[in-house]
Amino acid sequence: MRVPPYHEKPGWQRFFAGVVVGALISWFVFLFQFGVLQDKQIQKISEQTTEINDLKKSNDILIEDSKKLNEANKNKLKIQDFEIVFANRKKVNLSSLDLHILKSAVTEDLNSLIGKDIQSVSQNKELLFRTIENRPYELDDKTYKLKIYTVFFDTTLEISLNIELVN
Repeated sequence: MRVPPYHEKPGWQRFFAGVVVGALISWFVFLFQFGVLQDKQIQKISEQTTEINDLKKSNDILIEDSKKLNEANKNKLKIQDFEIVFANRKKVNLSSLDLHILKSAVTEDLNSLIGKDIQSVSQNKELLFRTIENRPYELDDKTYKLKIYTVFFDTTLEISLNIELVN
């Protein structure tokens, strides 16, 4: 069997020449786009590495500062968490979802106390009482007020509350 003589026909010569030239052009376009994308990636990676290094330095500085502050305030205990209990939850007959909403609202009000000295919070417990007792809490078109039943100061601030329906 014999290979047909396409090299003698000018139509086929132009076709093969076009294929070769098209392949070369597409290869150069691919190399150009790949180079541009790689350049952008390299630039982005270098920016991120500098940002990471800056953040590591600032993190080290903050850790050193917090260690110094911890050493300075070694004898002072701080409030770390809240434990909120409703003393009359069975009398009021609220659902567990409503109790959770009330508890999260009180916790949100008291979040500013996290990290404060227990001694300073206990000295200013009138402010704590006013914060909780003077705010009305609305649930399902009803307004509730909370009265502080007991407060226990430790690293976990334990508060017992009574729920009262306001007409």
